[in-house]
Order: sequence, then C-alpha cells, then structure tokens
Amino acid sequence: MNDQLTIVEINKLIDSEQFSEREIEKLKLDERKGVQKLLDRYEKQLKIKKQQESLFNSMLVYEKNLYKLGNNFVAGMDEAGRGPLAGPVVAAAVILKKDFYLPGLNDSKQLNKQTRENFFEIIKEEAISVGIGIIHSEEIDKLNIYQATKKAMKVAIQQLNPIPDHVLIDAVPLDNLPCTSDSITKGDQKSISIAAASVIAKVTRDNLMEELHNSYPHYNFASNKGYGTKEHLEAIIQCGVSPYHRRSFAPVKDVVNE
Repeated sequence: MNDQLTIVEINKLIDSEQFSEREIEKLKLDERKGVQKLLDRYEKQLKIKKQQESLFNSMLVYEKNLYKLGNNFVAGMDEAGRGPLAGPVVAAAVILKKDFYLPGLNDSKQLNKQTRENFFEIIKEEAISVGIGIIHSEEIDKLNIYQATKKAMKVAIQQLNPIPDHVLIDAVPLDNLPCTSDSITKGDQKSISIAAASVIAKVTRDNLMEELHNSYPHYNFASNKGYGTKEHLEAIIQCGVSPYHRRSFAPVKDVVNE
C-alpha cells in the first residue's frame, strides 16, 4: 500500500483518520523520512485524543452518579469576571444531554481562544438548555462582587427550561434554588457540565468586553478583558474611569476619590 501512495495522500488519510491499525503497521516499514514524520505526528495526535477521552470520562463522574439517583436534568454552573476592574460578572448554567460528547472540553481557562469559541457554538447547539446571568458594574458596586456573582448565577438558573433536578456549581454555595445543588471546589476541572458552563460564561463575557472596547478603545478591553494589566492601570490614571469600571474596586476607587 505504501508504495502506491504519495506522502501527500498519506497525510490526507492520516488527517481523516481513515487508516486501520494494519495499514499503520505497514507504513512503519516505509523508509521514507516524510512518511515516518507523518507517523510520528499521527501517534502524538492519537495519544492526545486518548488523553482527552480519558479526561472527559473522568469528568462525567458527578453527572453519572446523579443520573443513577434519578436526576434526568443536571445543570452545571460557573462564572466569569469576578476579578476584573471593569465590565460585568457573567454566570452561565448549562444542562447537557446524557450522551453529550466533546473530548477536549475542560475549564475554559485551559483552552485557547479558538477552541473556546468552537466549543461555545457546539455547546449552545447541542445542550438541552443554556441560561446566562449578567450583572453590570454599577450593581456590582452596590452588592459587592460575591453577592453579584450569586445573583448572576440565580438569574442563569431561572432561564433554564426545563428546571434542573440538580445543579453542580463551581465553588460558590447557593441557597433558595428550585432544585438540589452541590458546590464543588475547582468544579470546572471535575465536572463536564461545569466545564461547559465555564466556556459559555467566559466567551459571553469576552464578547461583551470586546464590544465595550469599541466605545472605549484607550483601555484596551478587547485584550485585557477589564483585568488590571499595567497598560490598563496606566490608562485609568491618564484617562480616568469609564461608566463600566467598578468604582468599589481598588485602584479604581482611588482614582474616583482623588
């Protein structure tokens, strides 16, 4: 087989994963350096794929246990934007189908921008329900960031249809919910539902900050997403604060009170 195929043809077949194990073994006997390089890449890709599959299955433990207890609709909950000096805090709640499968899904911070955006579209398309809660800077200043985060989470849950039987929450305990819940430390690395919610929350917030950048480009929100980078802090000192800065956060409040 390998005498008949060019390296370009072999590359296309490897990318499409249309080789059998027997064909791979035959290619290992091919002495062409180009073929051996392709095989090395293929084996690395295969190793990554197996690692992703293993991680995905390990992150289904909470969900599977809840399904066994009779919970049909399990929601994951996470937030983005507790730490920035500007912009909203965004919470997302996601109910995934029991057979949902997306190897590579993880805590949104572990994913690059392109992967997050791709996964965002897949999750929104395939999830049973997605809810999003957004609390803006003015209300954050009134409530404090912790209470604002909890409010955003409750708003997100209220948007879910159907109402979940149980919700898995990343780190934040919530009360007065329409269902039972668990708060899981580093839940976005332990639960696939929370990981899905973390992607929805982060991409939603990143998009909002990029929109704000168009109105206030001197703060470079598109890049820093409202976090206190050196460039952002210098812009606050030089230009003052925008309507979207959190005035209860230092050093923003120091500039406001000058």
